Amino acid sequence: MNILAALIFFTRLPFWKIREVPAECFKHVVPYWSLAGWLTGGVMAGTLWLAGQLLPISLAWIIAIITRLLTTGCLHEDGLADFFDGFGGGSTRERTLTIMKDSHIGSYGVIGLVFYFLLLLQLRNLPLNFLCILVFCGDCWSKFCASQIINYLPYARKEEDSKAKVVYNRMSRTERLTAFACGVLPFVLFLPFRMWPALLFPVLTFVFLYRLMKHRLQGYTGDCCGATFLLCELSFYMGSLVLAYIYAIYNIDFLMEYTSMPLSIH
Repeated sequence: MNILAALIFFTRLPFWKIREVPAECFKHVVPYWSLAGWLTGGVMAGTLWLAGQLLPISLAWIIAIITRLLTTGCLHEDGLADFFDGFGGGSTRERTLTIMKDSHIGSYGVIGLVFYFLLLLQLRNLPLNFLCILVFCGDCWSKFCASQIINYLPYARKEEDSKAKVVYNRMSRTERLTAFACGVLPFVLFLPFRMWPALLFPVLTFVFLYRLMKHRLQGYTGDCCGATFLLCELSFYMGSLVLAYIYAIYNIDFLMEYTSMPLSIH
């Protein structure tokens, strides 16, 4: 039931038609966030591969991004915009929380989303098959990293003030192991060993955001969770891109199994 609650909460697919889920289950959805990444990342990677058979990778990549936005209902992107608005426009804890709760997007949120998507589009230079693997692995691992915020920080608001009207419970040892397994397994199964150092980029991003939230809010919010996921994922993509370019500079053609042409540096 907790897994079903996670699929209902983190996607806009009609899982709610399968069975009615008790409200208590939604307090336990975060441990299965990385498992939900198998679905959202899989949908995104599948769309990218299918579109890439007919269209240029740059256009296929945009279609894949849009597909995930529709699958999740822009849940995380809304959190990222609120995060930028709150931390950009607020100078105190109370002011930051007030701005983040405002449903209107501000200049910091707009600028933040523009730069986020501009950086995301830089992955269009990678081979299609390799990019599909990065998408799937990055979604799952980054959601695991972001999910750990509930284990290290308290919720910054009262439960009744929560947008989702729910405060997540901290993970048990079994739930942590489940989340980790769902997050790291795609790397073991699909990602080339030379790209495994990219695992560290989301971890470092998480540590930075954790310290920022602890200093400013002394806790986290739902918007912080969504923002942490997207920024961890973006750091994974940028780190992977940097690694691929470094390998190309030193003529380490590990990407040749994914494309008939070597990676070019622009």
